[in-house]
Amino acid sequence: MTTTTVHGADLYYEVHGAGDPVLLVHGGFCSLEMMRPQLEALAAEYTVYAFERPGHGRSADVDGPIGYDRSVADTLGFMDAVGVTAPHIVGFSDGAIIGLLVALQHPGRIRSLVSISGNLDPAGFVADIGSPEAEGADVADDTDTTRELYDRLSPDGPGHADVVLAKLMHLWSTEPSIDPAELAAVTTPTLVMAGDHDVVRLDHTALIADSIPGARLCIVPGAGHGLIDERGPFVTFAVRDFLASL
Repeated sequence: MTTTTVHGADLYYEVHGAGDPVLLVHGGFCSLEMMRPQLEALAAEYTVYAFERPGHGRSADVDGPIGYDRSVADTLGFMDAVGVTAPHIVGFSDGAIIGLLVALQHPGRIRSLVSISGNLDPAGFVADIGSPEAEGADVADDTDTTRELYDRLSPDGPGHADVVLAKLMHLWSTEPSIDPAELAAVTTPTLVMAGDHDVVRLDHTALIADSIPGARLCIVPGAGHGLIDERGPFVTFAVRDFLASL
């Protein structure tokens, strides 16, 4: 198992393919396995890097809360540890937020961004975290599949899943806090994507795209927050087409 140490945590990662670098950044309570189809498809043309943040996949949890500032620092630390310079970043859900923050705060560290099902603040969800509506919309992406993967992959064991989920529910109900006006400063070529019945409101997704100069918007039909699984080939095509156009 390949790991690298970032801020005292051993993070699992994989590298596949050859060509310009692409960094995949997974969602909350996910592992890189959820983005495996995109990894395999992009590896035909790019060098694809994918890692798992603390408390996700094969990377053990660490003490303290999960926060986007720490996740951005871990992402940049991973890039430094494996020698990745200015990759294309493809981020899903929490990974999309991390990508947006990298583009805002560290523009020299990113070549382009694909933001899939990200949000600027908790008000971007269709319902409040913890409400029956949010649970029905599967905000936490807490499906049998993600739990099974967590139980199978996590070095912390299946009993730790609820600890990670509690941290994530707090995160999703309090962060991020990105002013749409800030996005006018983003110079990174950006594709904003979401499902047509995503847990992120359609008008909120459109706001993100409208606020980033030159950003493209792609709404995936017949898909919710799990669009990279539900409409995987469509999502992969859109990502490859966007990267090829740059």
